[in-house]
Amino acid sequence: MTSSVDGLVSGLSTSSMITSLLQVEAAPQTRLKAKVDTASTVVSSYQSVNSKLVALKNAAADVGALSTWRAIKPTSTSSSVTATAIGGTNTSTGSLTFDVVSLAKGQSSTARVATSGDVTSADSFTVQIGTGDPVTISLTDKSAQGISDALNKAGIGVKASVVTTGGAQNILQMTSSKPGTANGFTITGLDDVAIATSAATDAKLQVGGTEEEGGYSVTSGTNTFTGLMAGVTVTVSKKETGVTLNTESDVSGMAAKFQALVDAANATLTEVTAQTKYDPDTNTGSPLTGDFMVRQMSQSILSKVSQGLSYKAEDGTNVAFGSLSKFGIQLDRSGQLTFDAEKFTASYNADPTAIKTAGIALGDSFRAVANTQIENVTSAITGRKNAIDSMNTQISDWDVRLAAKKVALQKQYTALETSLGTLKSQSTWLSGQIASLG
Repeated sequence: MTSSVDGLVSGLSTSSMITSLLQVEAAPQTRLKAKVDTASTVVSSYQSVNSKLVALKNAAADVGALSTWRAIKPTSTSSSVTATAIGGTNTSTGSLTFDVVSLAKGQSSTARVATSGDVTSADSFTVQIGTGDPVTISLTDKSAQGISDALNKAGIGVKASVVTTGGAQNILQMTSSKPGTANGFTITGLDDVAIATSAATDAKLQVGGTEEEGGYSVTSGTNTFTGLMAGVTVTVSKKETGVTLNTESDVSGMAAKFQALVDAANATLTEVTAQTKYDPDTNTGSPLTGDFMVRQMSQSILSKVSQGLSYKAEDGTNVAFGSLSKFGIQLDRSGQLTFDAEKFTASYNADPTAIKTAGIALGDSFRAVANTQIENVTSAITGRKNAIDSMNTQISDWDVRLAAKKVALQKQYTALETSLGTLKSQSTWLSGQIASLG
């Protein structure tokens, strides 16, 4: 085993000398580590820019999505009728008037039973839900609670409980888990148990007047209707007449998508500026100062506004839409985008078809720009990471080299101390011999 004697004979601090020599030897590795730190900072900056570009791409995709332009806003004249847009492209606008004739409810069956002891002599009973197959449930405990427990354990969509009335009899109550006639149930085989039933019902709407007036009825097993108007679900909570449902284009929702696009573009511009800025007073730059690829992103985004919109129509003709101010989008003096929702709404209401077609083209255009920049940045990130991996491999190789160098130096200085020790011993002996001659 090799170890340093640390100048036991020479008086030198050999461990300090070895450390100093190794520091000189490790200078290339130290420079590599500094390069890794710098490259890692650049990668983080690229990733920060890339995250803003991804947000811009997603916001542009929303503007260009057909579902955005077919979004509707439903309203109801009744507080007990809730209308909700479900999204998608299968939507329509218009008005519909109907009466809520009935509400959906589940079946409830009850039986008056003894407060204790067996209430039936049956060993089993059968439950059939709607038109489904009958289910036979075995009984070991024939009390009311035993029947309730067996039915609940079966898990077939009928729940049971025993209600204590405080009188001579209790109530065995059985209810369907879901409303609607399709979930109604029949119970057979419970000898000696007289069951009274409140039948399940469906919700029913009468639309457009009576049948004689050309109206029609719509039913649902729940209190929610999904096919009454395209793109809308309607939920009712009480019977009433003369409810009117209106649906119109969700212009405010469209405007919100444009605002999100403008916000995402501004966030990207701000991030690019932060990552490429240079302070002449302190002569300090940012991680991506001088990176032309990143700096030109701002110009690519801003040109989409300053140059206006041109696109190819479905018939192949070129359409020069012109200034984005028609959408309410403009550039301010600071180089940021602004959006005027009121101006967008006015333009859309004036010509919905033209604004929709141009809006989809605008979204596609911004998405293409963002996607190109994402590909460029992703490629740069990959290149930097590959370089970092290569440098880290070299750093690891240097660790092995330096460890071997340290062992070699320790051996060298240990040998030196040993030689000096031998010489010292010989000198002492020689001095003793000379002294003895005198």
